[in-house]
Amino acid sequence: MFADNDPRLSQLLDHIVRIASGDLASRVEVSPARDELDAIIMGTNLLAEDLQIIYEELEQRVQVRTQMLHEAHLKMQKMAMQDPLTGLANRSALIDALRAALDSESADGEGPVILLMDLDAFKSINDSMGHTAGDQVLVTVGQRIRNAVRSSDVVARLGGDEFAIVMPAVSPDQAAIVGHRILAALSEPIELPGKSVRCGASIGLSVGAPGQTPEEMLMEADVAMYASKAEGQNRLHRFEPGLLLVRRLRSQLVEDLRAAIRNDGLMLYYQPVVDLVTRRLEGVEALVRWNHPTRGFIMPDEFIPLAEEAGLISELGNWVLRTAVQQLRTWIDAGLVDAAFSVRINISATDLQSLQFIEDVRNVLKETGVGPGQVVLELTEVAIVKGNELDRYSLAGLRGLGVGIEIDDFGTGYSSISYLRRLPVDRVKVDRSLISGLGTDPGQPALVSAVLQLVRACGLEAVWEGVETAEQADMLRDLGCLSAQGYFFGRPVPPHEIPALLADQQESAHRQQ
Repeated sequence: MFADNDPRLSQLLDHIVRIASGDLASRVEVSPARDELDAIIMGTNLLAEDLQIIYEELEQRVQVRTQMLHEAHLKMQKMAMQDPLTGLANRSALIDALRAALDSESADGEGPVILLMDLDAFKSINDSMGHTAGDQVLVTVGQRIRNAVRSSDVVARLGGDEFAIVMPAVSPDQAAIVGHRILAALSEPIELPGKSVRCGASIGLSVGAPGQTPEEMLMEADVAMYASKAEGQNRLHRFEPGLLLVRRLRSQLVEDLRAAIRNDGLMLYYQPVVDLVTRRLEGVEALVRWNHPTRGFIMPDEFIPLAEEAGLISELGNWVLRTAVQQLRTWIDAGLVDAAFSVRINISATDLQSLQFIEDVRNVLKETGVGPGQVVLELTEVAIVKGNELDRYSLAGLRGLGVGIEIDDFGTGYSSISYLRRLPVDRVKVDRSLISGLGTDPGQPALVSAVLQLVRACGLEAVWEGVETAEQADMLRDLGCLSAQGYFFGRPVPPHEIPALLADQQESAHRQQ
């Protein structure tokens, strides 16, 4: 045992208090006595040493983890401001760069300029070649833009095929030169596996003004970009205040169109399709018309592109489908037409991208009781040739329902025996351009005959579009053509005029017999 007045006791207690307070470097020297008290002192010294080692290891781990967290934070910050596909800035980074450029005026008083661009042909590349090829195109476009601008400019991908460039302290003319340099770079072909593609762009240019926000500049650039698109591909347009009025009118027209589709504010006109031999009306083509309450009749070539841009084309197509087939049901019930009479309905490439469209057609046929063979769906030649596997699946599904499939605008530049033979279609509608010289050009009949033989060699039949004279109709019949439509047989008319047209056609057919 040891004495109560042993000074080592107070040293030991003080040592323990120091360890408890975090002083792990505290130590007490062992006396020469090497007794039990010294054993306790040695034990507390070892405990302090072990605790110090553990603490240092923990501190080192905390430093490593802190560094890892810091690096992860920096990486997340970078990811939050970067487009993952192209490595360019994203929308958030662009807004920040634009805000900074607006806040800092250059020495010569020049503000920032933003170029907003949208690719002109990207959707068709993506649809026909797949998303992998589409991603490669976007990466290449991003690289070409980056190479065409200054190192101080911020290039961003805003999403989809939309890019933007913030150019601090630059004159509008200098920015326009850069914009045209970008257009020139994008006009060069992009090499993809097994194929070379071109992908131009439309650019809108907006110049920053004092007190303006980044969002206002982006909106102005967007308005200018759409003005550029309206002028044609590979254009650059600078924002002008008058464009805002055009934008508001266009936005209002979109809302009016949406309301017209949903509230039956549209109408269908029907153009006759005639048997060239008997002159019997074998069917009609349904053509949508819009009688706007204040602007009067608006033709399809104006509002259909509007519907496509606004994402209304499928809704519009569904309305046309239902209305046309229901009208056919009405004519059948009235005894005006028989089971051989058909209605042609134009469908968009967007419809083929939706499997719901097959169900829509199935449901309309079921609701109306119209035979599927009396419904012919017309799709443009360009949409069919450039379509992807989903389009072909949809065509096969529609064909499985029993409806007819017709290629519209046949002969406008994509015609080939290979695609005619492999697609699930029944007939083609030959574009009017192929018979425009019939009756005036001595070589035209041979061309018509060759096209007819080509179509029939693929197991299809042809409808000849754009017949305007009796001479053209007779020549087509004599060449062996079976069906045609055009102003000679009748212009598109509202449904209530079809009964009289049917009666006139029947009377004309009887007179010829």
